[in-house]
Amino acid sequence: MGLFSRKGKDETDEPVGVEPATGEDPDDGLGPDFTGRPVAVPLGDEERARLASALERAAAEGVDVDDLVSIGAHYDVAYRRWADEGGSGEGPDVVVETYAVAIGEHLARHSAREWAVVTDVFGTDLGLVAARADTVVVPHNLVGARWMRGETGWVPGVVSHLVGIRPRSR
Repeated sequence: MGLFSRKGKDETDEPVGVEPATGEDPDDGLGPDFTGRPVAVPLGDEERARLASALERAAAEGVDVDDLVSIGAHYDVAYRRWADEGGSGEGPDVVVETYAVAIGEHLARHSAREWAVVTDVFGTDLGLVAARADTVVVPHNLVGARWMRGETGWVPGVVSHLVGIRPRSR
């Protein structure tokens, strides 16, 4: 699903519990009844561990996931460090994972969205869904696309906009 997807080449992007139909290529990744609307399933132990690991990395770097300025400033530093060192050090996959999860956790805490495993036409990844599941946010795509374009300074504006679209009721 994401630009820096965690899925290996040998893994499928099948939603949990969906088997390919007879005669369907199992590598197509979507079931025969897929409507094009995202499908969300609750997190499992593996996904919870993945989130916890990324949040630990973020905390170790001093990121406060409740503060968009903190997330943005640390992301910008991580990107510039990687770019200035000619790609040495932590790879984009680690940085994107860390900051995508930090942004996602901010959205989970401050908007009316919750973490889920989301499958859409692009594949399967961690995402955040609203209670009515009318919107899906895939933080790895937000971060990955901007990483590839070399954008910095975007986190507070973009993420606060997403919070504002679906604010948590008080």
